[in-house]
Amino acid sequence: MEKLQQALAFGGILSKDDLARVLSHFRNKKLKAEAHFHSMHSIAREVAFVEMGILRVYSADLHGNEVTKFLIRENQFVVDLQSYYTATPGRDAIQAVVPSEIYTIQKLVLDRLIEEIPNLYIFLKSITEAHLLNKIRDNDFLNFGDARTKYLEFIKRYPEVASRIPQQYIASYLKITPQSLSRIRKELAGK
Repeated sequence: MEKLQQALAFGGILSKDDLARVLSHFRNKKLKAEAHFHSMHSIAREVAFVEMGILRVYSADLHGNEVTKFLIRENQFVVDLQSYYTATPGRDAIQAVVPSEIYTIQKLVLDRLIEEIPNLYIFLKSITEAHLLNKIRDNDFLNFGDARTKYLEFIKRYPEVASRIPQQYIASYLKITPQSLSRIRKELAGK
């Protein structure tokens, strides 16, 4: 819970008392690799914080193939935002890629805390904006360049992720085939 506490203390927006109150409502969950935090076509009713591990957000393409949209690392919050705010079944799933430890808080509890602790709304807004900016920045490198360029940028930005997750998730995230990724890795290892 140490990383969660540090994340909630970010920017000094929450007082110590408010921080302790919010922390008391998070629940610890351990996920095995491939276990889901949120399933496709279900309504998102809780937010998670990744204390340890890596999660992926994925959906299915028109052919039913899983497409990794985002990789969620330690010290990051995750939720299917569209489902969470509209209370409708989501098109994305959130799954542990490696054994992971998360802390979750129910939407009803968080909504109540936001009403009781005005600075919590400000904190959540700043965290949401920071994550959105990261996603935009990631999208830039994912949409331009060839497979090799994208992979080199990925391992430069996220070396800890590249070494810990299965190759098929990296390939899916980079929008390249596993065969292309394997070839690129062999070429780079041969240098």
